Amino acid sequence: MSKKTLKAPQVTDCKVIAQSRLFRIEQMDITFGNGQKVEYERLKSSSRGGVLVVALKDEHSVFMVREYGAGVERYELMFPKGRIESDEPIEVAANRELQEEIGYAAKKLTHVKSITLAPGYMGHLTHIVLAEELYPATLAGDEPEPLEVVLWELDKIDELAMQEDVTEARTIAAAYIVKALLEQRK
Repeated sequence: MSKKTLKAPQVTDCKVIAQSRLFRIEQMDITFGNGQKVEYERLKSSSRGGVLVVALKDEHSVFMVREYGAGVERYELMFPKGRIESDEPIEVAANRELQEEIGYAAKKLTHVKSITLAPGYMGHLTHIVLAEELYPATLAGDEPEPLEVVLWELDKIDELAMQEDVTEARTIAAAYIVKALLEQRK
């Protein structure tokens, strides 16, 4: 079916059925264009989304951090990331997270792409930002322990996805998206 022939589904009801300080679970009643009625549940973020920052140290390497992931109960290697505060532009949030997590800020920040994790169940957006022209700058962060900062060579991005401690889909996607962007610039 082409996009032109699809009639947009109509949300006929939406209510919160559970809530924490970070998330809401909503029940949605939806009627599709063919008349089919379905009840969905979705996880709705309470924030404006998050940023994930691919910070170029130089033309050959990027900064990553090793951080504890409570969901998987182990340390993961990933790009610096964090929540966008209520009034922050994406680029400001990205620069703040860089300073909190790796001790650098960027003179040049480019919003590359916004991605979702599971659009059928979650409304959370992650904005991938490319950070260039870095300089030392630090801010106090909200991490419970200092993060290990790791340099990763750009010509070894293909190996990144195969690392045992790299399972976060946003990190893997961002690596390939930014790699393609940088190759287009050449």
